[in-house]
Amino acid sequence: MKFVIKLLLTAALVMGLSEILPGIETTNYVSAILVALSLSVLNFIVKPILVLLTLPITIVTLGLFLLVINVFIIYLADWFVSGFEVSSVFWAVIFSLLLALARSVLFKMLDKEKQ
Repeated sequence: MKFVIKLLLTAALVMGLSEILPGIETTNYVSAILVALSLSVLNFIVKPILVLLTLPITIVTLGLFLLVINVFIIYLADWFVSGFEVSSVFWAVIFSLLLALARSVLFKMLDKEKQ
């Protein structure tokens, strides 16, 4: 149940950010849910592999290379979901930062309410 709530919150954030950011487009709520689901799966499967493979460059850049990995995950979600479009790398970086920030705040509030 907690996964479904987090998935729907992420989908709402994707829709909200696509309304705010001109370089991100989501056609409908179903595609936003699919983006949230694909981001969850990609973050669970692909991201740990990429982090492990790029560990030396991540250490050299003091963790900033993780932003590149997040942008790559956003572009993979763009490739998988047909109703989701990212126009440039700049908008993918902004979208990734805002989504991560908003998710961390909302998920922390959700976990605080459960206690």
